[in-house]
Amino acid sequence: MARDTTDDTPITSTQELIAHIADGCKPPEDFRIGTEHEKFVFFTADNTPVPYEGERSISALLRGMESRLGWEPIVDAGNIIGLVEPTGQGAISLEPGGQFELSGAPLETIHQTCRESNAHLAQVREIAEPMGIGFLGLGGSPTWTRAEMPRMPKSRYDIMTNYMPKVGTKGIDMMYRTCTIQTNLDFSSEADMRRKMQVALKLQPVATALFANSPFTEGEPNGFLSWRGDIWRDVDNRRSGLLPFAFEADFGFSDYVEWALDVPMYFILREGEYRDCTDVTFRQFMDGALEGDVPDARPTMGDWTNHLSTLFPDVRLKRFLEMRGADGGPWRNICALPAFWVGLLYDEGALGAAETLTERWRYADVETLRNAVPKQGLDATIDGRTLHKIVRDVLEISRGGLVARERLNAEGFDESHFLAPLEEIAARGQTYAGSMLALYEGRWNHSVEPVYSEFAY
Repeated sequence: MARDTTDDTPITSTQELIAHIADGCKPPEDFRIGTEHEKFVFFTADNTPVPYEGERSISALLRGMESRLGWEPIVDAGNIIGLVEPTGQGAISLEPGGQFELSGAPLETIHQTCRESNAHLAQVREIAEPMGIGFLGLGGSPTWTRAEMPRMPKSRYDIMTNYMPKVGTKGIDMMYRTCTIQTNLDFSSEADMRRKMQVALKLQPVATALFANSPFTEGEPNGFLSWRGDIWRDVDNRRSGLLPFAFEADFGFSDYVEWALDVPMYFILREGEYRDCTDVTFRQFMDGALEGDVPDARPTMGDWTNHLSTLFPDVRLKRFLEMRGADGGPWRNICALPAFWVGLLYDEGALGAAETLTERWRYADVETLRNAVPKQGLDATIDGRTLHKIVRDVLEISRGGLVARERLNAEGFDESHFLAPLEEIAARGQTYAGSMLALYEGRWNHSVEPVYSEFAY
């Protein structure tokens, strides 16, 4: 999330929280595609992480982008921590370890998404290259230790850093040493949200396997194809994971709200300061738990919006749905990830076919798959079939959905060609992680350092 909101509208009932999410419903002709991608920032001379401060730094990158784009700076306690397009059509933000993120504008087609990503990467390279800075698209930091990771001066991250070790073993690694590509998609009704949420939850481990791209940690193979996927198995299981209640036939907005109300908060923003609220749930907050401890202790819609942004299920529900299962990856994956999900979820025929494909997959089956995928990748199984076979069916459905959308570019091509890198993985049976491990054992001569030149943007 680029910037925490300060909407001061008071909350008077749980029904208002449900209505807030339901207000995201829109007609299919107004559906949009929002794509986010994160990347590690490193010095090209020695492949070390870039600090926040200094002449060659994360803050210098942001200032350079501010000058280049004319976007408005986002400031926290006097420090620039991001940029936002003045009309809200996109933002640049920082993850805790300096991962540089583009949160793209809501766009109509994958063609536009690809142009947006191209333009962004060209812009950041223009600013970064004179500083000797490069960008790496991987799911996990391949060589840096926790101690080597810089810390960004964002107040909410200080609160999260202190809290994470209390609720899981891998939250700090998630914050500081992982990157993702994510796409945000719309729904037309509660029933449409339910169908998309359920299909997306079931297929999220499939996406993790296809986009697996984090096989190295601290300069060595880590035993995983998606180390990032394994990290998410023990970050904070009260606010993350598969959401068993979302698999129910009558799942709706109110169920998600009731769950969110009982998740501990991270913070509230008052008088420009972040107040640590990790000891209370949002429901307790609504019941007056913070009165006398913080100024203006009654909850607002801004507090609710911020709280929703601190929940981390595999598919996150706001006024849209966020697909969160994929590792960060090379440029082609920035376009492939939204294409994968748009093809599955934005065409009625494709959505129905995806429902049929996964109709026998129960929560326990998907949870078992989710646990197996980080190590096994496409060799993991569900319903008696390997993902290597299943992904071919899923990609065929997605391709059909993209073709049916008939969103053509100037040359007359539809969006289905953006699936090409995933279809290559399915044909070879080898993910990017598997390819890198083969390079490590072969041409790279047991060194991880070549990843910074061969897999940089």
